[in-house]
Amino acid sequence: MKWLLERFGEHPDTIAFIHNDRKVSYGEVVALVDGFSRRAQEAGVRPGHKVVVVGDFSPEVVCLILALGLDRCIVIPLTRESVIEQDVALGVSGADWIAEFDSAGREFSLSEKRVPVENALLSQFLAKDKAGLILFSSGSTGAPKGILHDFEQVAEKFRVQRAPMVTIPFLMIDHFGGINTILAITSSLGTVVTVDDRSIAKVAAAIERYKVELLPVTPSFLNIMLMVRAHEDFDLSSIKRITYGTEVMPQVTLDRLRAAFPGVQLQQTYGLSEVGVLRSQSRPDGSLWLRVGGEGFRTEVRDGVLWIKSSYRMEGYLNAASGFDEEGWFNTQDRVEVDGEWLRILGRVTDIINVGGQKVYPVEVEEVILGIDNVEDVVVLAEPHKILGQVVTAKIRVREPETVESLKLRVRLACKAVLAPYKAPSKIIITDEPLNSVRQKKIRSAAGRSQPTPSATTSDQAD
Repeated sequence: MKWLLERFGEHPDTIAFIHNDRKVSYGEVVALVDGFSRRAQEAGVRPGHKVVVVGDFSPEVVCLILALGLDRCIVIPLTRESVIEQDVALGVSGADWIAEFDSAGREFSLSEKRVPVENALLSQFLAKDKAGLILFSSGSTGAPKGILHDFEQVAEKFRVQRAPMVTIPFLMIDHFGGINTILAITSSLGTVVTVDDRSIAKVAAAIERYKVELLPVTPSFLNIMLMVRAHEDFDLSSIKRITYGTEVMPQVTLDRLRAAFPGVQLQQTYGLSEVGVLRSQSRPDGSLWLRVGGEGFRTEVRDGVLWIKSSYRMEGYLNAASGFDEEGWFNTQDRVEVDGEWLRILGRVTDIINVGGQKVYPVEVEEVILGIDNVEDVVVLAEPHKILGQVVTAKIRVREPETVESLKLRVRLACKAVLAPYKAPSKIIITDEPLNSVRQKKIRSAAGRSQPTPSATTSDQAD
């Protein structure tokens, strides 16, 4: 990754970061990386040591991660809102040191944290004497998996410089998409605008103030942004491109987005922590069809499921069997439709609801419910049923108070008009609970699902 610092050094006056109104140039980034490297070495950090970095996006957090990578350490980025508890994570990856940043993201303490683990894959990688990166899955389909990457290989994808843009990195530092965004923007000498609060108002205010051009977010975030009409309360006219990914986008949300941001390029992205982020192009008809690939990637659809072969693939899971076949193809578990070279992502195989042998994709039901008046947000998920195996449940947030009986009737009529009867929700829950995780993705798993509270109202549809 030395080439990356050399590129920074050639443009010392260009602004690399704006964090909470503080500007940091690429020249200052180089100085911070050098200083952090010396500090770590003086403390006793050596190549191959596993260093946990606890913090969120700030210039200093990114610079420490780069310094450790350049020193051929194994970097384990975590946040205080990580999808996995720190003790659980370290039980999988092990650790030698922990660097913990303060709430402002500027100062950090560096201390020994010896957590030994025996792991054959990690031992094999350490013998290569290369920088490593360990990230963790959300565990939505089971125990979180430790994902080991060659950090240098992850960065190598960005050696070819692209046009610089002013960007807000929305995904967190412990997410592959967050690391990918930072490397993509800084390698192109763009400006990263970081905020310590990912609320709609804070993000929108930063876009307005710093003329942000690229907004990479999730469909759930975009849905809420449209619902609260942030595009009317703030000047977001600087945005040139909005990218969305990590979960399926409802067509109704995409249609609203196009209406609210005419002339803005809307691009669906696709990637996985295991294989990297592919280059993508959305079909220009305003639909959810896209084509994916790019240099270093090959795609194949087997029995309706997308498989990927990647030059930027992970080394493997630390605590699970490899998801690759003998030829290096990875099963994404994403079911897709195919139209020539175009794909439409239907949803994860694990999210499909099986109603008496009939398949229901949650997003197809969510699209209908999101179009109903007074619905602010919805998540559709499976509930067990003694006879049918599973039934469809919809948890709904409403804008104005409404009885569950009234909403149930309107949901039933809307679904009856466009969906097969078995796809209509058997249970409606009106709730004030968040429907999205800290990563702004729908919470569908049983582990991430809380039980109805006194503020939630439930209705079963018996007919």
